[in-house]
Amino acid sequence: MLGLRVSLLLSALTLLFVIVCPVPSQAQNAAEIQSQIDAHNSQISKLEAEIASYQKELDTLGGQKNTLQSTISSLTISQKQLASKIQVTEANIAWANKRISDLTISIGNKEASIQNAQAAIASALQNMAEGEQAELVSVFVTSKTFSEAWKAADASLQFSTELKKNIAMLRDARVVLSNNRDAVNAEKEKLVSLEHDLTLEKRSVDATKVAQQQLLAQTKNQEANYQSLIAQKKAAEKSFEDQLVVLQSQLKLIVNPGSLPKVGSGILAWPFSRSFMASCNDRKGYFGNLYCITQYFGNTPFSTANPQVYNGHGHNAIDIASPIGTPVLAALGGTVLDTGNTDLARGCYSFGKWVMLKHPNGINTLYSHLSTIDVSAGQTVGIGQIIGLSGMTGYATGPHLHFGVYATEGTKIQTLSQFRNATGGCASVKMPVATLTAYLNPVSYL
Repeated sequence: MLGLRVSLLLSALTLLFVIVCPVPSQAQNAAEIQSQIDAHNSQISKLEAEIASYQKELDTLGGQKNTLQSTISSLTISQKQLASKIQVTEANIAWANKRISDLTISIGNKEASIQNAQAAIASALQNMAEGEQAELVSVFVTSKTFSEAWKAADASLQFSTELKKNIAMLRDARVVLSNNRDAVNAEKEKLVSLEHDLTLEKRSVDATKVAQQQLLAQTKNQEANYQSLIAQKKAAEKSFEDQLVVLQSQLKLIVNPGSLPKVGSGILAWPFSRSFMASCNDRKGYFGNLYCITQYFGNTPFSTANPQVYNGHGHNAIDIASPIGTPVLAALGGTVLDTGNTDLARGCYSFGKWVMLKHPNGINTLYSHLSTIDVSAGQTVGIGQIIGLSGMTGYATGPHLHFGVYATEGTKIQTLSQFRNATGGCASVKMPVATLTAYLNPVSYL
């Protein structure tokens, strides 16, 4: 009987060690995993170098005279750059899927290991119970020698110690299992984000292609026609703005300064992603600022808080250079006051496609020259939510976002014809209009 007990104990210990401490698989050793990581990173680095190279080409073209060829070339290079970005995103999606697959397999293996270990422990305990016919004291009494007695006692103690160790190892295995499941969930969240990025990047390609096709159709691929179009847009812009200033000076809306947020409060976020703004920081030598701003508010090179309001002089917003198809984000949470497209009226070179948001702190924000609009009037939006893609609709002669800030009290959405029967190409198109003191400097709130 004693030999049976010792044998059962030793067998149980061996079984527990084999099942709870399985030999690591050779299929996915550390060297192979590192090799896969290195290959993935190498592919991403190569594509990112391509993207940077395309950006240099775009900057070079941007510094040249505005011609049809340079504009078409910029759109073509933008499409190539977007194609490389799509490859990066697709590679990251493939990597995320592989991580999910590997972790899922690991979870399955760990679950099987835990189940087997639990079964082994239960079986060992059951065998011990069935084979044990006497208490340990009885074993000492009935043993023929002290050696046999101590052997049985030692085996029993060793079994108890190892059992505790293996239970602890099971607990550790469950922690690893839980961590792996958390990692899978994290990878799935990353995957959803990447797939969202991919959709936006593909939409951006479509937007650049549409802009290119429209430009070629308008100019019939003739430089003279293009220059004529640019001149027409500039003349129409000047005429429109002059007329708008006159009409807005007649708009009897009172702006209470006390209803406006404090200047310098930083209540607004930049209307682009962090990665886009980081790229602006990297190109500060090209723009002369950290924010890709091509034209500031007012009539000074760098107008901030003084003068705070527009008063009919200079530029009534800030222009931020952004490739066609760049996601435009809400600078603050609020409600979509309205949207519109001034290009629907022939000869109206104005805001193009625009969105105005109303915020609960007494200001509105305007986003214009968009290529697409992703929101509708009355919709609630959160800060950082995509409201459209940047473009060059309206009187824009190059891709950029016209970003304006208005005092809510001094702003209306209506057609110019509602102002003393205004006439002209834009008279029948709805757009934001404001009393002159309602224009605020965006930089003062960013």
